[in-house]
Formats: sequence, structure tokens, C-alpha cells
Amino acid sequence: MEPQRKDIHNSEIPAVCISCEARHGGICGTLSPSQLTELSRHTKRRKVTGGSEVIGQGEQLNAYSNILSGVVKLSKMMADGRQQIVGLQFAPDFMGRPFLRESQVAAEAAVDIEVCSMPKAIIDRMIADTPELEHKIHEQTLKELDEARDWMLTLGRKTAQEKVASFLHMIAMHIDPENADKRSFDLPLTRADIADFLGLTIETVSRQMTKLRHEGIIRIENNRHVTCPDMERLRRAAGND
Repeated sequence: MEPQRKDIHNSEIPAVCISCEARHGGICGTLSPSQLTELSRHTKRRKVTGGSEVIGQGEQLNAYSNILSGVVKLSKMMADGRQQIVGLQFAPDFMGRPFLRESQVAAEAAVDIEVCSMPKAIIDRMIADTPELEHKIHEQTLKELDEARDWMLTLGRKTAQEKVASFLHMIAMHIDPENADKRSFDLPLTRADIADFLGLTIETVSRQMTKLRHEGIIRIENNRHVTCPDMERLRRAAGND
């Protein structure tokens, strides 16, 4: 325990940032101690209850956020009120689109989440001053583009069972970055949201969950807790290479 206490007290990095997952895996890992010190004076950690909106579609962007824990659901609404879930974000993702004035999507806490919010003006300035930060955000954007293309394949070509297995595999791999054991997790979305995300009916999602359970690929407890005894079997059921 002594080395950890010494690190916290002697490091130039602000104590609030030392154990932050976003700093180690996200954009803040590119910032210098002096930049982290400056940023920490203006950041605010807050918890958001599951089902609450973080930012609305079309709402003015005054801040960005690092997701520290939990899952954020991104959706877009059409003019007639129809809504589609277009993506999920996990820790330590950066939430927000630099240099835009308004949010193009609605962000909602799928479960209870914790975020670290930071003023947009400061981050925009640091992006201009820090090539490493700009590169990191660009890297995340390209990663999201790759994931969107993969998801287009999932929605357009995979069977219903492969879609559900793909969703479960994605949640297992991303929901808790600090947990090396990916075999057990709670579903962050309701059956209705999963159906919306996959372009399926609720009944089809339930049938495919039951089929995966009968085949021994997953176990389900309390309707939300999923265990995958063999992640390789789940990956194959998802039709992933």
C-alpha cells in the first residue's frame, strides 16, 4: 500500500486523476501534468441515474464528458417522433463531438453512470495546442466509424441469432474495462431497447436469448444477469471472424 500512497502525494498529476480510468485509457492520457492540473480545476464528476438524459438532440454543447462507468445510449429522433438507437458508449469513451455547437444525437444513461464533465472551450483549446490529444480523439472517431461499419454488417446480413449474440459479445467486451473476466455482466438495455438496436421484435430477441441459453452458450439470471461460460462459443455464434 505504501507505494500507492507515495504516488498520490508526490505525483505532479492531480490526485483526482490518478485512478481515473479515462486518464489511462481515454483522451486525458495524452495530457501533461500541467494540463491535467488546469483541466481538473474546471472538471466536475457527476452521477446520472439510469434512464436520465445526459444531453438532448439539438441541445447546445457547452461541455464534453469522459465516461467513467456505465453505459450511455445514443439515439436519433426523426421529425415525426420516431426514435432509433444508433450507438452505445462505454468507459473510457469521450462523449461529445469537438467544434460542433449542437449535439446531433441524444445521449441517455442506459444504467446508472458516472461521468467527468469538462468545459468545451478548454478542451477545444487543448486540442489545438496538443497534437497528441487531437490524435487520440481522431483515433476514437475512426474506431467508432469502424464499429459502425461492423454494425451495418450485423444489421444487414446476420441472422437473428447472430445479431443477438453479436450484441451480447459487444456488451461483454466493453461494459467493464477494469474487469479482465468478460464472462459475466448485467444487460444495460431492456429487451425493447435491444430489439430497437438490432432491428428485431421483442419476441424475436426473447426467442433467440432462450435459444442461446438452451444451447449452453449463455446463462441468464434474474432476466438481466448474463454469464457466458465460453466466450469463444459466443463469438462463433455471433458470426465474428
